[in-house]
Amino acid sequence: MCGICGYISKRKIGDDALEAMNDTMYHRGPNDSGIYQVEVEDTYFGFAQRRLSIMDLSVLGHQPMFSETNEYVIVFNGEVYNYRDLREELIEKGHIFKSDCDTEVILAAYMEWGDAAIEKLDGMFAFAILNLKTGRTVFARDRIGKKPLYYYWKDGELIFGSELKAIVKHPNFKKNLNENVIKQFLCYQYINEPNTIYCDTYKLPAGHYMVFKNGQIEIKKYWDIYEKYIDGKKNVILDYKECKEELKNNIYHAVKKRLVADVPVGSFLSGGIDSTLVTAIANDIVKEKIKTFTIGFEDKKRNEAQFAKESSQYLGTDHYEVYVTERDMLNLLDDMCFYFDEPFADPSELPTMLVSKVAKEKVTVALSGDGGDEFFCGYSMYDYVYYSQMLDKLSGVGNKFIPRSIKKKLPAEVVALLSNRNPNYKVQLFSDLPEMFVSKMMKNNDVGIKFNKERLIDTENWQERRMLLDMYTYLPEDVLTKADRASMKYSLEMRCPLLDTNVMEYSFRVPHEYKYKARNKKYILKDILYDYVPKKMMDRPKNGFGVPLGKWLRTFLKDEINRVSQKDYLDKQGIFNYEAVQELISKVDKSDKKPYPKILWAFYVFQMWFARYIEN
Repeated sequence: MCGICGYISKRKIGDDALEAMNDTMYHRGPNDSGIYQVEVEDTYFGFAQRRLSIMDLSVLGHQPMFSETNEYVIVFNGEVYNYRDLREELIEKGHIFKSDCDTEVILAAYMEWGDAAIEKLDGMFAFAILNLKTGRTVFARDRIGKKPLYYYWKDGELIFGSELKAIVKHPNFKKNLNENVIKQFLCYQYINEPNTIYCDTYKLPAGHYMVFKNGQIEIKKYWDIYEKYIDGKKNVILDYKECKEELKNNIYHAVKKRLVADVPVGSFLSGGIDSTLVTAIANDIVKEKIKTFTIGFEDKKRNEAQFAKESSQYLGTDHYEVYVTERDMLNLLDDMCFYFDEPFADPSELPTMLVSKVAKEKVTVALSGDGGDEFFCGYSMYDYVYYSQMLDKLSGVGNKFIPRSIKKKLPAEVVALLSNRNPNYKVQLFSDLPEMFVSKMMKNNDVGIKFNKERLIDTENWQERRMLLDMYTYLPEDVLTKADRASMKYSLEMRCPLLDTNVMEYSFRVPHEYKYKARNKKYILKDILYDYVPKKMMDRPKNGFGVPLGKWLRTFLKDEINRVSQKDYLDKQGIFNYEAVQELISKVDKSDKKPYPKILWAFYVFQMWFARYIEN
């Protein structure tokens, strides 16, 4: 696990400038660092890397790393779990290895198979490989987007990095605000790929690679969620017993290969379905008690620590829990802006940072249950989508003929979904109140916020449609971004077995009625878990990391909110309409009615980010 960065340009920068870019990511790799610059055919290439040592802790894992023929050089961030199998195959083909690290295997694989080597890699990764003879450079990112890769492309100059702060540090980077994404951010709390908060700066999409050649770039797809969904539908496993056993076996092997490391490995344990399943399997595999970690809250309504403790006691793990206060979370606000380095407002990032800090005191790698909700129908949103489709079928025309008395009893999310008659955006909520209100806030309100990815998804099942959309958007851009930044702040590697390639691809062969059965979310995943723990122990509502946003905005952050929303300041900033912002503050002051606290929180996070990265 590391941080990588570099550039391709007709203009060379000094070694000190490249080192400065690299050092912005010290937290991603405190164990080692390296830089390399070279000129190939009148173009300068600079590669840099910060290393967090996980596999082969020796100096032989140092990067940038050169191939055995010195024809290629690589910088790499991530883990390749099948590298030892690939290593044996490559040895048979005549390749010679000096180390036992996956970086060297990626290089040899690329020498052997070229761009096709990317599809052979099983893991989480982002890397750049330069051909020192031709200057052709390949950048690649893993299938679901666990590891980040940003790039700046303007006037033939390319700058890349694991984090935006490394790119911004390049002396030729032009820091121009991309105002077109702010509206989307206020609604969703994150910025979706390929866009970033800066102009001419992008995220390489998950499952894609990019080729730089002869002063041009080309982006190519090697893996796609919807394509795998279609393939899975052609090979559905109808027998439930067979389906359950195969899925269980896939998850088992996914956990097993993520336990391989030359450093201590533990597991996050919230007490929920996904983390308990991953922990139970890991504890079955390891010889010693696995270390598990959770945080608790003083507010009993938001506290799941007791459930984690109960799961730990049953499984017999070596459990560590720390209770945190609201003040502990608020003290991380400055860090939040620094480590996420573009506006990111999912408030669960704060407790995720805190649990990562607890884990880092004992381990260097931690397993996580991320991915279970998106691939096995776990969110409350999927209930709303189910009810919406059911009511839509009954009425035939959405909510027009549903009596007002019934509408009042329905969740607001269901009413919003029923109101949306656009066939291209059936399962996206922001068709009414939030989008309209955010539009009032923006001086530039011409930009839409809906995700166009949904237009590509052709399925009659609204739940599946929403799940696929979340896999393209919410999962990589919110959940996995949060996991990466929160863990890497403390130089902790987070691994997600439920996002293993085999598990993901097999999930599309699982009939939907095995995932959502009799309005029971994650049915088959729960059934697998019950092979490890008693069913009665897990029968409780899903909570997650709850944060009292409304309370914070009315109390602790009230003065700060007022400071960043003054008329003179907003007029000078030129982004937000003062009157609409004041209306938003007034609404939050009066109640916690959705969606106003989330919008105001996102506004505040943006202002914090703006002060740090644009004004300074």
